[in-house]
Amino acid sequence: MSKQTLSFQAEVAQLLHLVTHSLYSNPEIFLRELISNASDACDKLRFEGLNNAALFEDAPNLEVRVAFDKAARTITITDNGIGLSQQEAIDNLGTIAKSGTKDFVSKLSGDQKADAQLIGQFGVGFYSGFIVADKITVESRRAGLPAADGVRWISGGTGDFEVETIDRAQRGTSITLHLREDAEEYLNLWKLKSVINKYSDHISLPILMEKEEWKEGENDQPGGMVPTGEWEAVNKASALWTRNKKDITTEQYNEFYKAISHDFEDPLTWSHNRVEGNTEYTQLLYIPAKAPMDLWNRDKKAGVKLYVKRVFIMDDAEALMPTYLRFVKGIIDSANLPLNVSRELLQESRDVRAIREGSTKRVLSMLEDLAKHDKHDATPGADGVTDVVDADDKAKEGKYSRFYAEFGAVLKEGLGEDFGNTQRLAKLLRYASTQSDTVSVSLADYKARMKEGQDAIYYITADNLAAAKNSPQLEVFKKKGIEVLLMTDRVDEWSLNYLHDFDGTPLQSVAKGAVDLGKLQDEAEKKAAEEAAEAFKPLLAKLKEALKDKAEDVRVTTRLVDSPACLVVQDGGMSTQLARMLKQAGQSAPEAKPVLEVNAEHPLVKKLDGSVHFNDLAHILFDQALLAEGGLPEDPAAYVKRVNALLA
Repeated sequence: MSKQTLSFQAEVAQLLHLVTHSLYSNPEIFLRELISNASDACDKLRFEGLNNAALFEDAPNLEVRVAFDKAARTITITDNGIGLSQQEAIDNLGTIAKSGTKDFVSKLSGDQKADAQLIGQFGVGFYSGFIVADKITVESRRAGLPAADGVRWISGGTGDFEVETIDRAQRGTSITLHLREDAEEYLNLWKLKSVINKYSDHISLPILMEKEEWKEGENDQPGGMVPTGEWEAVNKASALWTRNKKDITTEQYNEFYKAISHDFEDPLTWSHNRVEGNTEYTQLLYIPAKAPMDLWNRDKKAGVKLYVKRVFIMDDAEALMPTYLRFVKGIIDSANLPLNVSRELLQESRDVRAIREGSTKRVLSMLEDLAKHDKHDATPGADGVTDVVDADDKAKEGKYSRFYAEFGAVLKEGLGEDFGNTQRLAKLLRYASTQSDTVSVSLADYKARMKEGQDAIYYITADNLAAAKNSPQLEVFKKKGIEVLLMTDRVDEWSLNYLHDFDGTPLQSVAKGAVDLGKLQDEAEKKAAEEAAEAFKPLLAKLKEALKDKAEDVRVTTRLVDSPACLVVQDGGMSTQLARMLKQAGQSAPEAKPVLEVNAEHPLVKKLDGSVHFNDLAHILFDQALLAEGGLPEDPAAYVKRVNALLA
């Protein structure tokens, strides 16, 4: 029989070091992870067996068995699921889940509590066995392969592992944990049953353990519990989502979420519903509290688990949930889809479209409910009575803010993906503003605070909050006390191409087009601006000539108060920020020159008239406007040279 010693992937070695130093705050979690993996293996066999019944061999009843041996100090979890071939054992037990490995390692901080949370987020539950074990032995045979093609995998959780070929008559996998001395409490039937009941009661397969009975001692030896040889199910073995909601506790919902998501935090909220009609299905959907580290990895498959008539079909049914809701975890169990449904069929099915639309609306409803209860105003009402807040509403306070901090940028993708729900999504968006540094201002909040005569929702996009707050383009708005939304997510510029108005009020970028404050600007101001523009015409012509290679136009502005100049783009044009982002991403951006707006009252602008350094000052004016909005001059050395020449 062939035997080989292989080294772990470097990231796994680092992970194992963390695990073996007891990073998990709750060591008993190892049993939940391993039973969950065993259940998944059985689900996969059931699915593959739909088209190839021979894979069930002579054992059609799927189950998971948990056994322990006090003398050998071992716990063994056995399933008769799909099993592993030798190459699968090397690939799956020697590397971290394929996607996100680099992100995982980059996030390791040395903070034990923080690092422990990452382990579950990367689907590496198998390695949790090393919390309690100093050696793990895995024996497996893939369904359909001959008995001689079994595999044994052994590791002490250090730098390498051994793999050898063995004879194994039984299909499936056995994982034997060789416990450390400080984990002997798990060599106890009552302890193991209590952990299984706590974390894995929802598993739809029977989890079997050997019964024990009391036996009196003989020859002055003490009595004790001894195994009877009879196996019994220690879980309810009914899928949690099929039970009545009133029979399921909050703790059971939370534990089910942790089992399917490998997360270690409770979810923010969930929704459990049975939908009836032309398309019948059950949905149990969760909103996580924390974003996974690979949320922005576009290559990673995401989606909810799909079951058909309680038969597991696939893990990441992407067709059942739009991409911008890829953070949602849960299951959908359909009564309409065929059992042999494929990914290709999912893309075309009318029932799938109905499930997708229904699930999307359900998730948005959950978010709307969280947003509604995010903050409670405890001040007395007009009648002097403060509203009473029930416990459920109180528990939801602050949850939407937590959600938005983790997933807000992803939610904004929906503006460009889900046109049918644009206005619902718009109500869920939050931004900072010139009145609030925190990302807490909704479009409805902004609209309620609009000044009389204001007919647009004003916003500005920038690389960060400081750049947005200090942009010269905000000066006239600050002077008049007009609130402006500050948008700093990279997705903002793109997403707002699909949101032109909110509740009938147009959205207007303060960095696009000429500023027209309409009724907010009095006649005297308008007249003064027109006179300044007329008087400044000769100078504008000279500036246009000097900057003809850089600026599309030069004009007198009404938006500046303290700054000499700023850059804007024409209405409907691509902003300079979006153009920079596209170039940074290696994508081509259309060459569009910005418009330079100058403040005719600023001393630096007045100094231009008749200056012998006119050309240098004009270029400095343009480059400084570019710097103020977060850009860089095309030729930084030339800019420095001009400034130095003027300072000399």
